[in-house]
Amino acid sequence: MRCNEKTRLVGDQIDLVPYCKRHVVQYHEWMKDPWIREMTCSEPLTLEQEYENQVSWHLDEHKMTFIVLDKNLDDECPPVGDVNLFLIDVDDEDAVVAEIEVMIAEPRSRRRGLATEAVKLMVAYGVKHLGCSSYVAKIVESNEGSINMFKKLGFEQLRRLEVFKEVHLILRLSAEAAESYRAEIEGREVDYQRDGL
Repeated sequence: MRCNEKTRLVGDQIDLVPYCKRHVVQYHEWMKDPWIREMTCSEPLTLEQEYENQVSWHLDEHKMTFIVLDKNLDDECPPVGDVNLFLIDVDDEDAVVAEIEVMIAEPRSRRRGLATEAVKLMVAYGVKHLGCSSYVAKIVESNEGSINMFKKLGFEQLRRLEVFKEVHLILRLSAEAAESYRAEIEGREVDYQRDGL
């Protein structure tokens, strides 16, 4: 999605930056890990396919990706994962629903609250810029840490799909909660200069 292509979201422990060409090699390395592929329900891709995906995601008006930078590791804030939104078509014209995913791929950055902060920033960004009123998280049922994190953020179980071994959780925002998220993101958006797509 192009609406975030020049946006950096500044958090307390993390920054979120658009997924661009310079991140593809690192992302490809992360996706070589069988456990990460299992948790993200992903297939192995070639590096060339990853570059093609990055471009298609950038141009697709229904997908948005930010790379998670860990501000605690060193002055360069290395990439440690990603957070994504996929806009879902719904029958109710007034409701904008997005699927949300988060991955902290670097083991040294896990279990430190970075995924929680990434989800909060992404929900706020979706509320402000896309008008999202509900978010759905689809999580492999064995990923109890992720399920618990989303529940602590107010997501509730929507369904369990035994055939896919997935749990689907939903966050439905009241007008008051949406306004709170809008207020939270104020002052956290700064300009970001991309290097290519």
